[in-house]
Amino acid sequence: MARYTDSVCRLCRREGLKLYLKGERCYSPKCSVDKRPFPPGQHGQGRHRTSEYGSQLREKQKARRYYGVLEKQFHSYYESAARKQGVTGENLLQLLESRLDNTVFRLGLAASRPEARQLVRHGHFLVNGRRVDIPSYLMKPGDRIGIREKSQQSPRIKELLESAQSRTIPAWLQLDLNAFNGQVVRLPARDEIDTPVAEQMIVEYYSR
Repeated sequence: MARYTDSVCRLCRREGLKLYLKGERCYSPKCSVDKRPFPPGQHGQGRHRTSEYGSQLREKQKARRYYGVLEKQFHSYYESAARKQGVTGENLLQLLESRLDNTVFRLGLAASRPEARQLVRHGHFLVNGRRVDIPSYLMKPGDRIGIREKSQQSPRIKELLESAQSRTIPAWLQLDLNAFNGQVVRLPARDEIDTPVAEQMIVEYYSR
């Protein structure tokens, strides 16, 4: 499976904001966006004039990188969102938020989306009692996420469960640390999604 293997800090610097791809490092003084708040590369500190198309492209790239989705898959999400009833941009964000790896991250069971993706890939989580190792698996209202009994003894899982106690869980999710599981109560509303993107510009980009 294709995946991005270069420095993820370059992605944050290119978009000009923190995408929180490195977990705890993003909250520390070591964060590359804080240390070098300009795009990477030889001409990163030069003057840039951005066209309307360029702004739309940046919003699309920002959303794609925020959720860790490659181009072809992101386009598929857009097409699915366009076919659904409602506002296409909000539908797109709901689909991205419904991914299993994002849901794990939102529940506080991973420090970042890349870590959530890795934990899912390694088979640490159950969905409705069945082991699922596909990060792009789309969760539906009523679905439950559990931690495999064997995985509950992992030092890293224990550390994440302890830190999850201080995390703010979105209202569309529920977490029961004593039972080692969480639940998708409903799909998130737009004002409950803190993704820093202008989704209408993404719609305009694909509508060209």
